[in-house]
Amino acid sequence: MNKERIETIKLKDYAEDSYLNYSMYVILDRALPNIGDGMKPVQRRILYAMSELGLNAGAKFKKSARTVGDVIGKFHPHGDSAAYEAMVLMAQSFSFRYPLVDGQGNWGTQDDPKSFAAMRYTESRLTAFANLLLDELKLGTVAWQPNFDGSLLEPTILPSKVPNILLNGTTGIAVGMATDIPSHNISEVIDACCHVLENPKSTTKELMKHVKGPDFTNKSKIIASQEELFEIYDTGRGAFKMQAAWTKESNDIIVNALPHQASGSKILEQIADQMTKKKIPMIVDLRDEGDHKEPIRLVISLKSNRVDAEEVMSHLFATTDLQKNYRANINLIDRSGSPRVFSLKELISEWLKFRLDTTLKKLKHRLDQVNDRIHILEGLLIVYVDLDKVIKIIRQSENPKKDLIKAFKISEPQANAILEIKLRQLAKLEQIKLETERKDLLDEKQDLDKIVSSKARLKTYVKKELKQIKDEFGDERCSEIIEHSESKAFSQEEILSAEPVTVVLSQAGWIRSAKGHDINPETLAFRGDDALKHFANGRNNQMANFFDSTGKVFSISAHTLPSARGMGEPITGRISAESGVSFQGVIIGTDNQTFVISNTSGYGFISEISNVVSTKKTGKNFIKVPNEADLIPPLLIKDHHTHLASISNLGRMLVFEINELPNLAKGKGNKIMNIPKPKFLAGEEKMSHICLIGESSSIQIHSGKRHMNLKLKDCENYISRRAKRGLMLPQGYRKVDKVVEIIDLDEA
Repeated sequence: MNKERIETIKLKDYAEDSYLNYSMYVILDRALPNIGDGMKPVQRRILYAMSELGLNAGAKFKKSARTVGDVIGKFHPHGDSAAYEAMVLMAQSFSFRYPLVDGQGNWGTQDDPKSFAAMRYTESRLTAFANLLLDELKLGTVAWQPNFDGSLLEPTILPSKVPNILLNGTTGIAVGMATDIPSHNISEVIDACCHVLENPKSTTKELMKHVKGPDFTNKSKIIASQEELFEIYDTGRGAFKMQAAWTKESNDIIVNALPHQASGSKILEQIADQMTKKKIPMIVDLRDEGDHKEPIRLVISLKSNRVDAEEVMSHLFATTDLQKNYRANINLIDRSGSPRVFSLKELISEWLKFRLDTTLKKLKHRLDQVNDRIHILEGLLIVYVDLDKVIKIIRQSENPKKDLIKAFKISEPQANAILEIKLRQLAKLEQIKLETERKDLLDEKQDLDKIVSSKARLKTYVKKELKQIKDEFGDERCSEIIEHSESKAFSQEEILSAEPVTVVLSQAGWIRSAKGHDINPETLAFRGDDALKHFANGRNNQMANFFDSTGKVFSISAHTLPSARGMGEPITGRISAESGVSFQGVIIGTDNQTFVISNTSGYGFISEISNVVSTKKTGKNFIKVPNEADLIPPLLIKDHHTHLASISNLGRMLVFEINELPNLAKGKGNKIMNIPKPKFLAGEEKMSHICLIGESSSIQIHSGKRHMNLKLKDCENYISRRAKRGLMLPQGYRKVDKVVEIIDLDEA
């Protein structure tokens, strides 16, 4: 009794070998397409099974379940759902640029691609475009292999007349690799193929004159620069964006095209979520008005006509799937059966080699058929040369085939053809038909010989074929390509409604914000000995800018400030200020609003609020303040302001036109009031107050419990040029405690 031989191998070696085999199976037989026909095995088998069932374009529709049954029963022994899903994908116009399956029934929607009906309910057949992959299948163009049980043969590849992998693209995940190939326009791709046939050394840039970029079935825009597209086509890897197409109708934004494979319902959910969180208060309603005629129609209703639709869409592009990112990874199986990443030039060149080889096989196959038929025709025409002899041999011979071969020196196939001829074919008319057919075939043979024996003629033949396909199937580009698109999410400040607020700064550096401009900050309660230092009116969607004693400015969003109903909080908790500094003032407004900033040495300038806004917690240096000087709180310049009044601690006042001061981004500024330097350094004299005034306002000067109002016309004696000493105020008002502007409502 012979003992069974048992081979022992290491577990490590077995695991490595098994994993490698499985990996190659997934790569070659499931995930990656072949460069020749652009098909994965399951897709190829579906198309072949449908062609065998006679489900060509124009044929009667048949239940999809019948096709799936043939596919899994004869060629693809896997689950029916996987096969049906692959079939559905080839039928969806929003998935394939040029669908290969013509579906009848519910085949899903872009909003929900997997909402298709069960295969027992849907019907299908091949599209006319699928013929480009199947027409030459039985013309000796491809190799055949046994199916999984060896009972049937199936094609190893389809003889595609076009580079289908570029036209319809694909996605797939294998073991250790993936593929993401976008779809393209057939007219552009064929033009590129013809260019490579004429110029084999073409560069990527030359091909990009024909292939503008990816092209999908909808009208959504592709966002990609020429540099980004060049990277994709030159290296085989890269990325691009797609953006929804939209129009504005009254107060509504109408989205009528979504990025490839984007879901409309998901987008509406994303927008609705932002509406719930009050991130987009300018949007008041959402609707999906899509129907059978217009599948994509998302309506976004705005609060009013004043809302900038461009800004709203820019925000939605940045925060929803109305704009999506896509990566390109042109990874597929080459002619040798190995996976690799292709550039555009390499892909087209490799496919053209496949197409030239396939075409050569087709022509040789046809040439063999022509030669065989000519051979048969030459034998048949012998009948008409000596008809009586032929009839005699057939009537009298015991082995007519052998005798015919011997008598006329013909081949066995010719003899068989003679013996099979019918009596009615012996007429003179039939002889003429045979002679005409022979002549036509000889002409065809001559043409085929020329093409088969010449690479240049073969290329011309393929190029002519491609141009005919372009004439039949060519269409306009769907996806517009734009190089740049600004998509920016709203900041918190932009989202907020512009409600009026009063920002309050205390002497101890505590900050808070009160709603409205009608509040009197002096009436607010303060901690202990603390008191009001300065305040400013603005909007809660603006930045509050605080100035310290060194001339630095710090910016804090107004809406984040604590409520004035409490005591507030110290500003030092929000920023990183130097130790020992005090805060002197606050300004708030729009970026282009101007203000006056100064210090007690008598220097100052005009600036715009945009110059003081800082994103750093450490602030930014703005005005140079001498060591011996103090910062004077800034004053916002309004439209009615024409003059600036400056007052010294000795009671001198100078009034001059405000446009005499320079507008600076930062710095020391110019002299406002002439304060003698020795007196300033000695602490005897300084500029203590400034005030803005116009024709419709007056200066209110407080001295102790007394105050007086001076209109601009009352200041005639004090009006002079900038940098003068000014004149003394009246007795009793030379010790100025406070200066404020009073608006004359009758004149304003």
